[in-house]
Amino acid sequence: MNFSDFDFHESLMDGIRAMGFEKATPIQEQAIPTILSGKDIIGSAQTGTGKTAAFLLPIIQQIIGSEDHGEIKALVIVPTRELAVQIDQQMEGLSYFTGVSSIPVYGGSDGVTFANEKKALSEGADVVIGTPGRLIAHLNMKYVKVAALKYLILDEADRMLDMGFHDDIQKIISHLPEKRQNLLFSATMPPKIRELARKVLTEPEEINIAISKPAERVMQIAFVVYDNQKIPLVKHLLQAKGLNSVLVFCSTKASTKELARDLRQAKFSVEDIHSDLEQKSREEVLTKFRNRKLKILVATDILSRGIDIEDIDLVINYDVPNDGEDYIHRIGRTARAASKGVAFTFVNEKSQNQFAEIEELLGRPVDKAKNPSHIGPGPEYKPRKKGKKPRRNFKGGRSFKGSKGTKASKPRGGGRRK
Repeated sequence: MNFSDFDFHESLMDGIRAMGFEKATPIQEQAIPTILSGKDIIGSAQTGTGKTAAFLLPIIQQIIGSEDHGEIKALVIVPTRELAVQIDQQMEGLSYFTGVSSIPVYGGSDGVTFANEKKALSEGADVVIGTPGRLIAHLNMKYVKVAALKYLILDEADRMLDMGFHDDIQKIISHLPEKRQNLLFSATMPPKIRELARKVLTEPEEINIAISKPAERVMQIAFVVYDNQKIPLVKHLLQAKGLNSVLVFCSTKASTKELARDLRQAKFSVEDIHSDLEQKSREEVLTKFRNRKLKILVATDILSRGIDIEDIDLVINYDVPNDGEDYIHRIGRTARAASKGVAFTFVNEKSQNQFAEIEELLGRPVDKAKNPSHIGPGPEYKPRKKGKKPRRNFKGGRSFKGSKGTKASKPRGGGRRK
């Protein structure tokens, strides 16, 4: 289905053509007519399927020619600064010829930015894209013009709940007009999302596109390794020819910094990005990576969702993600659009059970590659079977038999304090 088939306003079509959009994705085909009809929707689609345009396009279409000047018409709530910036950039491109305005609102910026946000919110940008904390900060000051708001969009709703934003979302909604159209988008659909949908949406139409499955074009490979083999293996994999854009995901800020430091010492073109960086620095790093001035980006899960960079050649999971949904989002950074991609995952002894659960979610085992000879063999892949629980000891020591046959805990250090 071509975008011309939606009968969009010609000024919006100019923006669509300028962005290089031609054919609608499945989520766009299903969501756009439903949104234009005025219905609430709950949309589930994996990352990279085009759901941002799926809700921006019909909203821009309906705002064009609106008589409510100086009022906010749509509010998009997102979990991270990066996603707010990304959506605003796409909004700016699509609405360029329409006169529909937007502003991203997120924390971590300076007083000048806050003042600019205040001006836009009090004078009424058409579309506001913001993170929960920053939006509440502005709403509490009573100058945000939401009386004419008609559209509420919750994007990456599952991640917002994972980050503890449930109460913040409800507080924001309490400031909004009761009569409005509600759109909820989530890559996954756990029970907590359905509970939120029941509270916020009214008789929603449900759209499901490839829930919890990675793109088929992603070649997935796992390496079973000891921790001390991880950095040598990363360096080995990064020496492959033809790699122009590589994302390496770590589970902690400490491992992100350590790995990036070691790779820089090995003369790789690499930067790290995590929550310790100032927003300006994070945006500068992302711009370098997006423009191919930086080949390797080492990141925490701050980037697993909400980054729209095309043609990433390789994703490396330096650590196994905490759950299967994070795995889906990490490897979803490659094989965007019509391209193919590769995702490597390093599985150490402690994370074998986690990875087995991910394989269960995928519905098949991930191929295990043999470690390069100079790195040496890793541990045997023997995850515990589901339902079989190991014997647990008291925290802090190994168990032993007491004098009456009961179990006690031997303190660390083996004896009394001197």
